[in-house]
Amino acid sequence: MTIALVIANKGASIVSVDAAQSVREVVALLADRRIGAVPVLRDGVVAGIFSERDVVYGLERDGEALLSMPVGQVMTTPAITIDPGESVLVALSMMTRRRIRHLPVIDGDRLIGFVSIGDLVKYRIDGIEREAEALREYIQHG
Repeated sequence: MTIALVIANKGASIVSVDAAQSVREVVALLADRRIGAVPVLRDGVVAGIFSERDVVYGLERDGEALLSMPVGQVMTTPAITIDPGESVLVALSMMTRRRIRHLPVIDGDRLIGFVSIGDLVKYRIDGIEREAEALREYIQHG
């Protein structure tokens, strides 16, 4: 199971933001889309990730002034990324080791997807359920 399969099944829609956008704009986008993080692009290339954690840490550090800052100034950088050919297990292991919940999927310099730990766990559970059903069928029908 590769990351490419996960993003193919998930759909091609990638929500991203530009590094020049204000934190206020990006927070509104996160709330509107009910998502926890977005890749941040600078000149079309992933420069970092902005997440709910960045909001919390930024508010503690900068107070209300955070909302007027460009997201590129407060994002988590560098972004830890993954290749579409990597396995789901490699991605899950990387996320666990690095204590992160989102990975931009990069092909060359191009952002082709964005996966969350929830996406990967769902994909693994679906695969395990398919295997279990196939085993049940095999046992019942010889």
